[in-house]
Amino acid sequence: MRVLMICKACVVGTYQRKLEAMAQDASLDLTVLVPSAWRDPSGVQPLERAYTRGYALKVVPMRLNGNFHLHWYPTLGQIVRAVRPDLIHIDEEPYNLAAWQALWHAKRVGAKALFFSWQNILRRYPPPFSLGEAWLLRRADGAIAGTQGAADVLRAKGCRLPIAVIPQFGVDPELFKPAANQPEPPIFGFFGRLVPEKGADLLLQAAARLKGAGYTFRVRIVGQGAERPKLEQLAESLGLREQVTFLGQVPSTHMPRLYADLTALVVPSRTLPNWKEQFGRVIVEAMACGVPVIGAHSGAIPDVIGESGLLFPENDVDALTAHMARLLTDAELRASLAQRGRARALARFTHAQIAAQTVAFYRTLLREL
Repeated sequence: MRVLMICKACVVGTYQRKLEAMAQDASLDLTVLVPSAWRDPSGVQPLERAYTRGYALKVVPMRLNGNFHLHWYPTLGQIVRAVRPDLIHIDEEPYNLAAWQALWHAKRVGAKALFFSWQNILRRYPPPFSLGEAWLLRRADGAIAGTQGAADVLRAKGCRLPIAVIPQFGVDPELFKPAANQPEPPIFGFFGRLVPEKGADLLLQAAARLKGAGYTFRVRIVGQGAERPKLEQLAESLGLREQVTFLGQVPSTHMPRLYADLTALVVPSRTLPNWKEQFGRVIVEAMACGVPVIGAHSGAIPDVIGESGLLFPENDVDALTAHMARLLTDAELRASLAQRGRARALARFTHAQIAAQTVAFYRTLLREL
């Protein structure tokens, strides 16, 4: 079966491991289209060619790069006609112009089409986005939802298509694996976009309280975004100059080592009217590295962590501080969470598992046995 995937997220090198895993299926002829980079408010992610065996990774021009709703691909029609896919995998939300464009071209060549959605808040969009979304929900052949919450939102919007609940990406347990030794002094990590909803400020406030209580530790913040100057000022005002390091954007292939160095990963996301945590990919990567995770009770975080981490109420700095203190003083708890997290990541969230589920859904839509 010939499948054409349109996926701007696959500019990230480690995500391409899923594509290699999919390509191991001998019946699949996979072509993946990516831009040369993806720009968004948190910065620019250039294409990383890291894992490209077994499938065709093609760089294509993109118009309005960085505009989540209105970006599109000027050469897509030409490529679709050349590839003549049986199925187009549109790795876009159903209210985006790129998704509508891809579906239109799929129908022109008689290909089936599916789309992907993380949207876990029931939101009503103004025209033309509401009209385009409704059209796509009627005309597509299937959908992949990253979580059950996203699937529930699609159903609430009237989607009657076959829906598979499959995370967009997983983790390679051979790349993301535990380190031989624990860091000294201990390191708490925050990996993600530096935007208000991700809650890095809560980690800094908790760190200040830990420092005031006499604990020795470090904080490592990896990521970029508009909030970085404010966060740096906050760290300074809290007296954390010696404890906190801002690393900015790091190539995805360097991330496994950064995770493995951590004592714990903190995911302090907070729900806003237009956003709540959709999955928390960093949780899975940290668990695969045997790193305990402290997460806010926000969106999908509790479902991803399960019984393998510590949860605290959103915006509750006292509870976050208490969890961090526990991990600094309780070696048995750290070891138990590390073991459970690694086991959970391997049981549920590997690239190989996600790839197999995705290809199986392709077959379902194409009615192949």
